[in-house]
Amino acid sequence: MSPVGLSCLFISVLVCHWVPAGSYSNGKVTKVCGSMEPQHGSSGQASPSPYRLETNSSTFRPGDQIQVILSGTSHFKGFLLQARGASNQGLVSTVGTFTLTDQKKTQLLTCNKHQGSAVSHTSDAQQTEVIVIWHAPADAPTQVQFFVSVVSQYNVFWVKLPGPIIYQHGVTPHPPQTDTTPPPVQPTTSPSILPGPFTSEGCGQSKSCLLDPPDCDPEDPQCFFLSMTTEGPDKMSVTFELSGPAEGYVSFALSRDTWMGDDDVYMCVTDGIRVSVSAAFVSGRSHPEDQSQSGLASVSWRLVDGVIQCRFSRLVKLSNQEPARYDLDQAYFLFLAHGRAQYGRVWKHTQQPFISSHTKHITGAPEVLGGSRGPILMKLHGSLMLLAWMLTGSVGTFIASFYKPDWPKQTLLGQKVWFQVHRGLMMLTVTLTIVAFCLPFFYRKGWSKHAGVHPYLGCCVLTLSLIQPIMALIRPSPDSLRRYIFNWGHWGVGTVTEVLAVAAMFLGMRQSSLLLPQPWATHVLIGYVVWLASFRFLLLMHKHFYIPKSLDTDDQQAIFSQSEHGRCVNVKVSICKSLILAALALGNSALVGVLLSAVAHI
Repeated sequence: MSPVGLSCLFISVLVCHWVPAGSYSNGKVTKVCGSMEPQHGSSGQASPSPYRLETNSSTFRPGDQIQVILSGTSHFKGFLLQARGASNQGLVSTVGTFTLTDQKKTQLLTCNKHQGSAVSHTSDAQQTEVIVIWHAPADAPTQVQFFVSVVSQYNVFWVKLPGPIIYQHGVTPHPPQTDTTPPPVQPTTSPSILPGPFTSEGCGQSKSCLLDPPDCDPEDPQCFFLSMTTEGPDKMSVTFELSGPAEGYVSFALSRDTWMGDDDVYMCVTDGIRVSVSAAFVSGRSHPEDQSQSGLASVSWRLVDGVIQCRFSRLVKLSNQEPARYDLDQAYFLFLAHGRAQYGRVWKHTQQPFISSHTKHITGAPEVLGGSRGPILMKLHGSLMLLAWMLTGSVGTFIASFYKPDWPKQTLLGQKVWFQVHRGLMMLTVTLTIVAFCLPFFYRKGWSKHAGVHPYLGCCVLTLSLIQPIMALIRPSPDSLRRYIFNWGHWGVGTVTEVLAVAAMFLGMRQSSLLLPQPWATHVLIGYVVWLASFRFLLLMHKHFYIPKSLDTDDQQAIFSQSEHGRCVNVKVSICKSLILAALALGNSALVGVLLSAVAHI
């Protein structure tokens, strides 16, 4: 055979062996809808599987939507999920259709010419949980059972694992026909309903507690509560109580530092009618991994009046089979977080986690812990920016706009008073801006990828702030014909900088790392804008009615203020303008103080 022929033969053999693996890795497995058996050249596992199917209801009516959850204690790479009539498993026809909750990892298949009647994976990426919605058809049988085949590795898979049976309303449940497939492994715990709400009584005496806000009532939907109680004379286990708003999930983590990543996480997640409790591990700023109930005992929960509460126990030291779980006889920072959940799947928290102020030895003496949701560097960043652009910057630009003709004979260090005050305040503003701008980079150790437009506005504000003093250094003399170019340019850049700074403050107070109380914090900033605009309008009216329109330049206005008529006008309004400036500075200081107080209490 020629070399070309040998090459063709080799490629043909390679393609024949490669195509099945490639096709099934993308989840296009409609050819095995009937048997549900992966054609991987080996037999399915006979041992109990680490995977299970769950539904959020045991009964249904035609048209109902039932949540179906595939989960396990280990990762899987592929699956095929169907619903079939439970009364006659000999029929391979599917029942109903599915809706996806994650179109990136799951896809609908057409089995038995029934579009959307099965669900499979889209790639061989590892997963630990799949959530889909099953729609009951109008002609549904009285009993429906869910089946799934799961692939852990290419040659390690379980075929047609039987899941829960759901019954039409009014149908008396009875055992289905037997199946030779081993049943799925059941959870290690049987969650129960808590007999009553949690209480903060005993905090610091019999148990350690972390509360946000301090001294809040765990029955309050806005109260985040975590307690830890060491059980047994030998302190062999710890009981945790976790409470928070029932918007989706509440969780806490044990961390060796104040950064998210490499943390031991425990979550209470609600789907609206029940609560699931699980442990997980977070590596970096990613989704929790290896979610399971392994290692948890005495699990119970409560979902009442907008509050989600769960309790569970955990051994201080777990076996080597739980490498991601931390030993509880050590000290850790405690994180409290919450966020939205959909069909049992958790989403990224929208607010910075509440972090204990110091490490806590979990099995140590009871104490009441304090904490904060705002990292100190981010608090300094926000405080310095507020001081720069709500106080020193706004007062400095205000003086330059309206107080040039005042104090004509008074100088400070050889320069007019208004100029020295303006220059001093604006240099202080630039300095505060530079320092504040650098702090988030020190905190994030780089660019913030989840802050939206806010950091870009900050870059613009810093750049324009640095341009202003450079323009001032190269400005032409007052009698130069090009002086008007500098005047308009300096005014225009300053105005744009101030507008961008205010916009950055509006966006900054909604950042997760420094989320100020809403909506009143936004209302305070709106009040500042209205307050400043009112004073500008007031002095513009004064400038328009009390100073002749022929006096266009600053020097002409200064000469007018020194004339006899100007002195008369100046005597009448100087006290008024001084009071206006004082009122502006005091008002700005009060508004800044309110927001700084909010920053301090985050």
